[in-house]
Amino acid sequence: MINVAPPLLILDRDGVINYDSDAFIKSADEWQPIPGSLAAIARFKRAGWQVAVATNQSGIARGYYDRAALSAMHRKLHSLLFHEFGVVLDWVCYAPYLTDQPNAARKPQPGMLRQIGITLNRSIEQQIMVGDTLADVQAAQAAGMRPLLVRTGKGERTLAQQPGLVNQVPVYDDLAAVAETLISSQSEQVR
Repeated sequence: MINVAPPLLILDRDGVINYDSDAFIKSADEWQPIPGSLAAIARFKRAGWQVAVATNQSGIARGYYDRAALSAMHRKLHSLLFHEFGVVLDWVCYAPYLTDQPNAARKPQPGMLRQIGITLNRSIEQQIMVGDTLADVQAAQAAGMRPLLVRTGKGERTLAQQPGLVNQVPVYDDLAAVAETLISSQSEQVR
């Protein structure tokens, strides 16, 4: 019997799962899910996908919040997913570095995405990464993944700044629309 790995979905956090802010999300109280995003993650998990999160968190290096505050945000995410939907994320990783701090982990570098592959003991090539910024798209491309862009968060701003991106990368209104499309097409392939 051939053991086939389940499909993998890597998500950016701010702007994809939760509301984003140019002033940064600094506490669990400020961390609020975008309507439909947690249900979308649950749909992926129930359809047999592995789901991980890769998030730049330069607010730590800027001194806006500390790792304990970030941990509290992620506990809230895990708790809502588990208590409301009965699902668990496969992995969450973050890069606490500034843009000008050279680091292989911080997107647009692919380090976090590759680390997820190592942690989950699987190839990430041709798997899907959903983000709302050019850095998310570039990280996915550098890792050999298939990038998708959502209009939530900084997505509309990204498209305004990079109008040609819409011709290179599939664009969705939000994570719920991504789930609807990908899970429906997965069901069609099974039939």
